[in-house]
Amino acid sequence: MEQTCADPISGLGDGELAAYLARTAGDLLRDLQRASTDGGLDPTALRDLGDARSQSYLDNELRRHRPADAILSEEAADDEVRLSADRVWIIDPLDGTREYSEGRDDWAVHVALWAAGDLVAGAVALPGIGIVMDSRAADPMVPPTRDRRLRLAVSRTRATPLVRQVAQALDAELVPMGSAGYKVCAVVRGDVDFYLHSGGQYEWDSAAPVAVASGYGLHASRIDGSALAYNQRDSYLPDLLVCGKDIAGPVLHEISLAM
Repeated sequence: MEQTCADPISGLGDGELAAYLARTAGDLLRDLQRASTDGGLDPTALRDLGDARSQSYLDNELRRHRPADAILSEEAADDEVRLSADRVWIIDPLDGTREYSEGRDDWAVHVALWAAGDLVAGAVALPGIGIVMDSRAADPMVPPTRDRRLRLAVSRTRATPLVRQVAQALDAELVPMGSAGYKVCAVVRGDVDFYLHSGGQYEWDSAAPVAVASGYGLHASRIDGSALAYNQRDSYLPDLLVCGKDIAGPVLHEISLAM
């Protein structure tokens, strides 16, 4: 009698599902990136194909295993049914398309779940370095800030004047890197001390990273210190601060002076 393999997703809880989907989408993208490096696609075609394949995979799996839930994705038309839904998956199938298309490692896959007004699960895959971080953290990973110069994760191409002004006021070292998910995970891992962004983002850029950061006990807020709100009618969520709670006060103070 022929045996069929069990579905690895069947029976997973929401946190486990977020981590599994982020990992497997990331593996798919990494395989595609490696194949392109061996003489396949040009950077623009690689970026577009990566976006499309990851979107298709995540959308199909979520609709198969969470059919009653709504989805908000960067790579799909917004369906306003999500505004009346109790549960909404917020995904970015490929965060950091520039870095991905350049063959770099600092890109990510974001999978988060919003329910009843808050982020309740989230995972960020960093396939370039073989890591998946999720909101089910048991213990804080980021070390307390020591007596040394602060390190600030910034965009490779467009650190805003506000970010530069705050960095100067705090004598922080600027550390350029790619996707928002990669930057937030760099804070969680202790590679940098904070990530300050004021150049414009959408909910899918920060939902999963914020869920992960919150799971590890970090501070995450708008740059004026107010709470981050998700599953809003307008998905534009332009700014973000993620840092250790030990430095949140001083960083927010310098931001207020710079605004």
